[in-house]
Order: sequence, then C-alpha cells, then structure tokens
Amino acid sequence: MLLYLVQHAEAKREEEDPVRGLTEKGLQDIRKVSASVSNLNIKISKIFHSGKTRALQTAEVLAEYLKPEKGLFETDGLAPLDEPEIWAERISTLDEDLVLVGHLPHLGRLASLLLCGDKEKNVIDFKMGGVVCLKRPEDNRWSVEWMILPVYNIWKGG
Repeated sequence: MLLYLVQHAEAKREEEDPVRGLTEKGLQDIRKVSASVSNLNIKISKIFHSGKTRALQTAEVLAEYLKPEKGLFETDGLAPLDEPEIWAERISTLDEDLVLVGHLPHLGRLASLLLCGDKEKNVIDFKMGGVVCLKRPEDNRWSVEWMILPVYNIWKGG
C-alpha cells in the first residue's frame, strides 16, 4: 500500500478570508506539485480531505491531475487536532493506494505514528502543498518512499 499525505497548500489569513481558501501562490504550488506527481504515473483509488476549504481546494487540484479511480471524498479524522490513531486504524486493513489531504499537526502526528510508533516524534517536516509518499510492504513496516515539495525562494548567490 502507498499512502500519500498532503498538507493543504498556502491559504489566506482568516482576517482576509474567513473560510481560508487558497492563495494564488497556494494554487500555483499545488498545481506544480500535482503535475510532478502525475508524471510518476501513480494509480490511486481515492482522495480524502478534511472538508475545510483549503484542504478541499488542494484535493480538487490533486484530483484533476491524478484522476482517482473511485473519486474525491470529505471525511472525518483529518482535522488539525484529530487523533492520528483514527486513520492509522482505518488504513491498517486497507491495501488500496490513498491520498489524505489535511493539516498540521495531524499529518505530522500520523506520519510519526506510522513510521516509528510514537505520534509525538516529529519525523517528517511537512510543507504546505507538499506530498509525502509512505509505503507499507507486506511486513507492515511503514517507510518513506519519497517527498515532493513546492519550490520556495531559492537564493542565487552573486
């Protein structure tokens, strides 16, 4: 099983937009990352998102590029403060490849729980609009397969 964990792309501040939709930069970032991921020719079954506007918009862009076989779904258990055990339990019996679009600190805690058994360790440095691919082989020991992050300001000396 491959599990793709995606932190929503950059969102507007609450003062600017109470529902916190994506900024133009956030939309550009997730489009670039989605295009990169689609070039890997991965097959996913479903994309799940938290239902918050910023996660929904991120998931919609991913779905445009990745074309999930069974679709895009809002679900519980992906909110910022939800317990990671909810999704750890759900995926423990699944073998289909999934995308989870959510928030910090939840995604970081879920990744830590899966990778080292301790949700309080911070083993992945998530970035807004980035995708982390985790793999669970038949021995049920999760590992990091790869990460794709948006390009941030790159300093060019001179």
